[in-house]
Amino acid sequence: MEAHTLLSKYGIDDRVWDEMFGREGIRPAYRNMVSAIESLSADEMTHKDELAKKLFMSQGITFTVYSSGEGIEKIFPFDIIPRIVEAVDWEHIEAGIKQRLKALNIFLKDIYHQQFIIKDGIVPAKLIYSCPNFIRQMVNVNVPFDIYTHISGIDLIRDHDGTYYVLEDNLRTPSGVSYMLENRSITYRIFPDLLPRNKVRSVKDYPDLLLKNLVSVANRQKSDPTVVLLTPGMYNSAYFEHTTLARMMGIELVEGSDLLVDNHKVYMKTTSGLKQVDVIYRRVDDEFIDPLVFRPDSMLGVPGIYGAYRTGNVAIVNAMGNGVADDKAVYSYVPAMIRYYLNEEPILKNVPTYQLENPENRKLVFENMNRMVIKKTNESGGYGMLIGSAASEKQMEEFKRAVEEDPRSYIAQPIISLSSAPCYINGVLQPRRVDLRPFALYGPEGIDIVPGGLTRVALKEGSLVVNSSQGGGSKDTWVLQ
Repeated sequence: MEAHTLLSKYGIDDRVWDEMFGREGIRPAYRNMVSAIESLSADEMTHKDELAKKLFMSQGITFTVYSSGEGIEKIFPFDIIPRIVEAVDWEHIEAGIKQRLKALNIFLKDIYHQQFIIKDGIVPAKLIYSCPNFIRQMVNVNVPFDIYTHISGIDLIRDHDGTYYVLEDNLRTPSGVSYMLENRSITYRIFPDLLPRNKVRSVKDYPDLLLKNLVSVANRQKSDPTVVLLTPGMYNSAYFEHTTLARMMGIELVEGSDLLVDNHKVYMKTTSGLKQVDVIYRRVDDEFIDPLVFRPDSMLGVPGIYGAYRTGNVAIVNAMGNGVADDKAVYSYVPAMIRYYLNEEPILKNVPTYQLENPENRKLVFENMNRMVIKKTNESGGYGMLIGSAASEKQMEEFKRAVEEDPRSYIAQPIISLSSAPCYINGVLQPRRVDLRPFALYGPEGIDIVPGGLTRVALKEGSLVVNSSQGGGSKDTWVLQ
């Protein structure tokens, strides 16, 4: 197959940073991979693409879409061309994420205890107390090892000049790591010789590192503490991930009804009686975790679990109340937190963010709506968002009204172009927009970040929305040694 046929339709937009193509042609990181696939015939490439789809299907790698009221399981769209990150870029990302998580973790401890950052006028008290995810029940609760953010997914994007920005911090129950692991194992199946030849760093240690960190926060002095993964159940959109991680770590997957609390201790029901649980990796949101303390109608949680946690008899990962730190209105203060707590300049930039509670910001944003993204501060998955450049007059008017009614719940950011990466679509390589979610594990011994992450890709031409719930897909992420 001629080189020009695979790349013949690769149209570069000068306003967008392309991961593969620079001014000098193909970037060094991509050269090996491109020359390897150029030697394959169109039939071989299509065969690999179809094989990947079959593997995803046969392994049940799906997610659930809740639009139109019915939960439909869909195969997670996977693009076979990896996204490649240079070693030097990865060092910068890793240092930036570690710095950011240290500051956010101190912020969580501070906000639930002494509140120095409010007293010193860095963050307004009103912003914190009006946050729906500031959980008053966590005030003055001591958290094991002072770690709140055991597992984080930090979303990164690249602007038109290649600069990395943090788009958002996911510090509650971040998902997607199972797709990172599955994407890698499928790439091994379809391009077995490419990974070693390109000196790609491994991601397979993630389940072992996660288990090690979970075990390390157990309170009871036991050589083999009991760790479980608490899932909301099979109707949750990330259930595939819950089952995968529990299996890879060799721990029990439980639902709320499998656990009970007695005398401030948590027990798991087993065929041989009750077994005390030391650590719960929970994928159930705060408000559903304990019907005695939070939502009384919750069927997903465990009555009394908050009391057991407060007493120190069980560790819960991640801590409750983290949502105050990944609120999109609090996000704009993270650079200030880094300076305040660590006395350092932020390594990774924030996207400029306008809080719409401020009347001047509102006026500015409303006048420039076609160049802005407006987001609800507590929505995720690409919901509750308006991209000005793609919105109708009617949608803009509706959003303006919603913002005027409840300005605290909205922020605006300039539309950042998002870098593009090559995807194999209709027999040729075509650029599509991507972001990157690396996963960080914070344990008593420090922060580990597996070299890779979930690259999400907007598969629709021209789209900037990468969320799987909105028609996006993913690709394997290679970090070179």
